[in-house]
Amino acid sequence: MNFESAITTMNNLLAKKQYQTFNRTWVRVNAPCVYRFVQRELRIESGGIDWDRFTRALYPKYQKQWTGSIRKKATQYRNKDEVDIILQQYHNKLYTFISTQGKADENIRDIISIALVRIAQKGNIAAGQEITGLLNFTIYDWIAKNPTLSSWRGYEALIQPRLECCIRCYRYSGSFMRYVFKTLEYAARGLTPLIAYSLDDTTYFRNRC
Repeated sequence: MNFESAITTMNNLLAKKQYQTFNRTWVRVNAPCVYRFVQRELRIESGGIDWDRFTRALYPKYQKQWTGSIRKKATQYRNKDEVDIILQQYHNKLYTFISTQGKADENIRDIISIALVRIAQKGNIAAGQEITGLLNFTIYDWIAKNPTLSSWRGYEALIQPRLECCIRCYRYSGSFMRYVFKTLEYAARGLTPLIAYSLDDTTYFRNRC
């Protein structure tokens, strides 16, 4: 079994079973061959199974049905070494947070961001600071280019709490970047656009002088 056949097997099984939710225990019981493959081949640098990579490859409707595991409140700590393992592995791909050239870049940006988010969710403050810093490049570009986020101009100070919430609450919903974008998009609907006027513009009062 390889990665593609494992994903195909899971998609077909989920379509047949019609379950509303599933998790790693469900995979182990209902698709033991898939579970053994994932356990053996999909590992993360810090240890454990890379369920993110697995669930992101499923059909979108099944991604949303994945429940993952219940997370306990993490004890905060700072470990830069955990962060450096990821940054060193993808050091030549960090440009994707500033600019992407296609789907391949968007995919690798998601892989990097999810890896850092998972470490941050364990309580690593350094990982949270790293992913927030990288995301700021992407978000400011979104605000400049995407009309649905343009209302955030002038409200940049409110972005940080939103990002922290996204990092804390993200589970297994497919793309983390899409999750952040949608969160900001929905929040932008409640923001009043700030309209700035240039001092060089003609105004009503100037015309009266």
